[in-house]
Amino acid sequence: MQKRRLGRTDLSIAPLVLGGNVFGWTADEATSFDLLDRFAEAGLNAIDTADVYSRWAPGNKGGESEDIIGKWMKSRGNRDKIVVITKVGSDMGQGKKDLSAAYIEKAVDASLKRLQIDAIDLYLSHWPDPATPYEETLGAYEKLLAKGKIRYAGCSNLDASQLRAALNVASLRSLPRYEVLQPEYNLYDRSSFDGPLRDLCIAEDIGVITYFSLAKGFLSGKYRGKADLGQSERGEDVASYLNDRGMRILAALDAVSARHSAKPAEVALAWVIARPGVTAPIASATKPSQMDSLIKAVSLKLSTDDIAALDKAST
Repeated sequence: MQKRRLGRTDLSIAPLVLGGNVFGWTADEATSFDLLDRFAEAGLNAIDTADVYSRWAPGNKGGESEDIIGKWMKSRGNRDKIVVITKVGSDMGQGKKDLSAAYIEKAVDASLKRLQIDAIDLYLSHWPDPATPYEETLGAYEKLLAKGKIRYAGCSNLDASQLRAALNVASLRSLPRYEVLQPEYNLYDRSSFDGPLRDLCIAEDIGVITYFSLAKGFLSGKYRGKADLGQSERGEDVASYLNDRGMRILAALDAVSARHSAKPAEVALAWVIARPGVTAPIASATKPSQMDSLIKAVSLKLSTDDIAALDKAST
């Protein structure tokens, strides 16, 4: 499978990243291992997770996803073939988002232990932390890079002005910069990335991996009305998409899907894969059939007319 370079890093990834948010939540360990096996056998190689996954689930405390991914890599002996992406800074019981140097120093060791690895390929600041200066956070990453605990640092959920400020601090203080951005982006949720943020990432050669690439499952096409929201544990999060614009997008997805004998989710992901400035979308699966669909999305090539129709519907 043809890989894409992630910004200025030496990390090369397949054009779809597997989301690990479901591991230990809606996918138990055995199911997760099966999904990960299918993913790796197809030639995909990057997995995205976070220390906080899946703290929100009853009985969980966070770290469940990292723990499962670590056990899987250990049992398969394939660490050298996997690009591991994880995140720090979410509330893990400390009662706040935290990107302080002291917190990062402890959190990275906990993630490394759960993942059973010596170094994290890409370590992301999960959320902005207004209480901590960029200089302190980037200084913490500088130390982790020097110790070999991480290979590159990146960020998630920063807007254009925040990312620009972080890049300026890195340049001024000779600190490592954020090499990768993880924004929310899909056919429906376009406004936060399209425009200044995308332009900045392209100008600065920053890798981009998008999350909620299927709009919390809405773009799979299985949610057509309120009666459909009970189909999954995330169904209630989809209600805001059930409007005229959402239905226009689904209609366009249906039309393009029919032309390619593909599923709406495959077309929606192929659209993101083809977007300027995007290295790869993140998508998760809880069933083998869903994983097979994600794999198909990578090889789906949309025509200029397909993309124009999707763009028009999602404007």
